[in-house]
Amino acid sequence: MHVSAIEGRYRTKEMYALFTEEYKLQKWLDVEVALVKAHAKLGTVPAEIVADVEKKGNTKTVKLERVQAIEAEIHHDVMAMVRGFSEQCAPEAAKYIHLGATSYDIVDTAWAIILKDAFTLLEKHIIDLLKILVGHAAKYKNLVCVGRTHGQHAIPTTFGMKFANWADEFSRHLDRLQDIKVRDAVGKFGGAVGTFASHGKNGLKVQALVMESLGIRPNAISTQVVHRDRYAEVIYWTALVGSTIAKVAKEIRDLQRSEIAELFEPFEKEQVGSSTMASKRNPHKSERLCGVYRVIASHVMPMLEDNALIEHERDLTNSSVERILLPENFILLDYMLAQFTSIMKGLEVNEANVKRNLDLTRGAIMSEGVMVELVKLGMGRQDAHEVLRQVAIRCRDEGITYREGVEDDVRIKGKIPAKELERILDPGNYIGLAPELVQGVIDVVKKRWLK
Repeated sequence: MHVSAIEGRYRTKEMYALFTEEYKLQKWLDVEVALVKAHAKLGTVPAEIVADVEKKGNTKTVKLERVQAIEAEIHHDVMAMVRGFSEQCAPEAAKYIHLGATSYDIVDTAWAIILKDAFTLLEKHIIDLLKILVGHAAKYKNLVCVGRTHGQHAIPTTFGMKFANWADEFSRHLDRLQDIKVRDAVGKFGGAVGTFASHGKNGLKVQALVMESLGIRPNAISTQVVHRDRYAEVIYWTALVGSTIAKVAKEIRDLQRSEIAELFEPFEKEQVGSSTMASKRNPHKSERLCGVYRVIASHVMPMLEDNALIEHERDLTNSSVERILLPENFILLDYMLAQFTSIMKGLEVNEANVKRNLDLTRGAIMSEGVMVELVKLGMGRQDAHEVLRQVAIRCRDEGITYREGVEDDVRIKGKIPAKELERILDPGNYIGLAPELVQGVIDVVKKRWLK
């Protein structure tokens, strides 16, 4: 039976596997093996023990159940692993397991490996998402729609602008990730307070050899732990990506409203919208994403406090937080990306309703275009703005079209020829550089990420 919704509902198999207890144990063992190999290269342990340590350093030999049983007795998880590993090795090899290491040499270095693996998955999934967003941007770059600011109709834009803006934002998330992968997924082997005292003059060599073997970068300096500003940045990045997904999901929800009905998340043939109202098509997947994001975002502050509140060279207050938050944020974000990509792939745009909604204000959304034309004809900008504001009020009060209001106003009448006014009031003629801007983003994203 599952207790957490993550266990049975909000996860993908790939990412979940990276944060299981068995996977973590394997990474701890990998670090211990790398440490023995480093010592052997430096001549501080017999070279002949390496083969035995390499052969035994896996979860098929060092069973999770056995390590957990030892931990239940001694109440120390890393030392339980060390004992469980040692009892499987030949006596001559066993006595060198964990030589010169402190617990968080193992834990933080293993975290670096796990984070690196998790970053690889997330990067792949964001690139897959970008392919879909770029495709939609290209398809709809010329589809004129009404823009909305403050929830009200503004001036025209194109549907492609929406997708291009989203693609541009996810591209920035990938840019940030490149820095984070280098800066934050680092290991350390400085010992109890970061001074390398237990390794003598070989300290930096041991660390370098361990990290080279594991394929990660060493931390330049630390206390007993890698400084948690790194993990805080990682968690903030997951929340930032989640916020973009939630933002787009909210846009889908709003545009799927019955009164707007321009955009719809996919709805499968046998899908049920409501338990009582059979006609409903609820955007429940987008709503779910907005909800999961709240959980991810709420984890930023505890991780910041992990960095701020560690005492002296370390205490243990960070450990419990990280055991919860690192797995949860990566698993939940990966789930969000998988769900969001599925939504984007099957997204439906109702072009008829897009065109219908362009005229809901009966032409008033084109007031800026009329104002620009009046200024060209010699009217002051502020004067033109006030005149057209009054025209809009009259049109709303009297239920007439904006064109009728403009043509009937004595301050405007006769200034703009009828044919020219018709052109100005056509939303398709007032989308500025939208298609070019969309194409610019498509080209950059393709060149940067979709080679």
